[in-house]
Amino acid sequence: MLAKFAINYTVFPEHNKRVETHHTDDPVEAETFLVQLLTSGARIHSIMHDGVPVEPHQFDRLLKVAATRVAAELISRSLHMDYAEVKHRFGFAS
Repeated sequence: MLAKFAINYTVFPEHNKRVETHHTDDPVEAETFLVQLLTSGARIHSIMHDGVPVEPHQFDRLLKVAATRVAAELISRSLHMDYAEVKHRFGFAS
């Protein structure tokens, strides 16, 4: 049985060409994994949903949500704000 989401990525792309795949049925876990990939500098090759590559606009939306979470976390930590204040002042949802 296929996992709902499959994310193909390369860790340390400057030194490594091996493509790994993370499988999950949980969309929240997929989003959290994308956050981890963005913060680590991994190369994200593709995101599959039910065995089919997601459309470019959905790929962009998934990455935008993950990037927004990264930005909100960094601002919250750096300025010592709670997430409600970060959302109010900067528009980033946590």
